[in-house]
Amino acid sequence: MKYSPSKTTPLLAALALTSLSVFAENLQVELDKQKAAFEEKAPAEKISEYDKGIKAVQESGVLEKALNVGDTAPDFTLKNATGEEVTLSTLLKDGPVILTWYRGSWCPYCNIALRSYQENLDKFKAAGAQFVALTPELPDKSLPTSEKYELQFEVLTDLNSEVAKKFGLVFTMTKWVEDAMRDFADLKKYNGDEYDDTTLPLSATYIIQPDGKISYAFLDAEYRNRATPEQILEALKK
Repeated sequence: MKYSPSKTTPLLAALALTSLSVFAENLQVELDKQKAAFEEKAPAEKISEYDKGIKAVQESGVLEKALNVGDTAPDFTLKNATGEEVTLSTLLKDGPVILTWYRGSWCPYCNIALRSYQENLDKFKAAGAQFVALTPELPDKSLPTSEKYELQFEVLTDLNSEVAKKFGLVFTMTKWVEDAMRDFADLKKYNGDEYDDTTLPLSATYIIQPDGKISYAFLDAEYRNRATPEQILEALKK
């Protein structure tokens, strides 16, 4: 299944709450609220430049080149926030794995998404799947996030976005966004001195089956859109 971006209106979101898990559907609602709050206060130039940055990602070809449904996910071994090694192929022995990319603790949209995934973790487990988040952040940065939101799933450090590169998810920011990010977050502080701070990974989400095949892919240049728990659960049923 490939996700096709669509706009969420407040009315449709409210109607959806009558039949869906409240927090599941609320993820995109909360993301939209965060975006609206930003655009209410941000200078017009900043809003325009971020929009140009999203368009540049769309036109870069990264969405077409990224691994998608039917592709085989590359195996990897990464360390979690406490330094323990976690291997994808080992996890797959116990069933499907939901894999999502978390850009960093500096990203409010990522933090909203992580809280939503944690709220729905029992539902993912009931569907037979394990949930894993990957981030280019160093463990000493990702551990406070895990503790703050009481995350009960693995948050793995994808150092220098090496695994994201294998999935084809890394893109180069526009110069304006790159400079803004240095002022706002200083990615090297979060991700290490060796990190190429002109790049970021897409906020992608995959479902990987035990045979290593990708059965669901959420790929969107708009970083304020994320795979909702409801979308993930529906994909797990197929």
